[in-house]
Amino acid sequence: MADKSFFVDTTKCTACRGCQIACKQWNMNPATKTVQRGSHQNPEDLSTSTYKLVRFSEFEENGEPVWYFFADQCRHCSTPPCKIVAEINNVNAISRDSATGAVLFDPTVKVKEKEFKDIRKACPWDIPRWDDKTQGMAKCTMCIDRIREGLQPACVKTCPTGAMNFGDRDKILAMALERLEHVKKKYSKAALLNHEYVRTIFLIVDDPGKYHKHASVSKETIVAAMKRAPATVG
Repeated sequence: MADKSFFVDTTKCTACRGCQIACKQWNMNPATKTVQRGSHQNPEDLSTSTYKLVRFSEFEENGEPVWYFFADQCRHCSTPPCKIVAEINNVNAISRDSATGAVLFDPTVKVKEKEFKDIRKACPWDIPRWDDKTQGMAKCTMCIDRIREGLQPACVKTCPTGAMNFGDRDKILAMALERLEHVKKKYSKAALLNHEYVRTIFLIVDDPGKYHKHASVSKETIVAAMKRAPATVG
């Protein structure tokens, strides 16, 4: 099985949240109690029962509202800092699937709160989550169980617009680069986020910070994280 990657084309996302719901359903995760916070985004953040979250940001430009949608999830790093830090702390809860490159958390392994905080801090994209009741960590699994059966991840399968894509990394990267070239004709700021280092590649058309504060990180931060340099991570 070849190394795999996601390609998330935010220009095609309508924030229907189909991917978010499909993720919950396939993983049999419980619903999250939500409240009206004046935003289309719900729940408020990722958790051990919400592996994928469509983040929503709204701005005003020239008197008109502008919306940004960002289907946040684990980036499945080529060299995962979370795994590096876990191993330093003798926490055997994180593995990397050699066939696909998926970074996997074992929620049945108990992790102390202090150790979890170190692991979460190591992730430049702030993805790891911890359940204080079970003391287990959880996040996007890349639907590894589906992939091994020749199926697409649930989020990709359910996406009605083609915003979510998945496949062999070389083909997905080629698709992303081709799409970027096309989109740049209209949006000069269009970019692929950290695609050299991650398996979840996002295409955006404006400043990353408008989508989410952890949408993109600098190359220096990523390299430092991979080298286990906590002072420069986060």
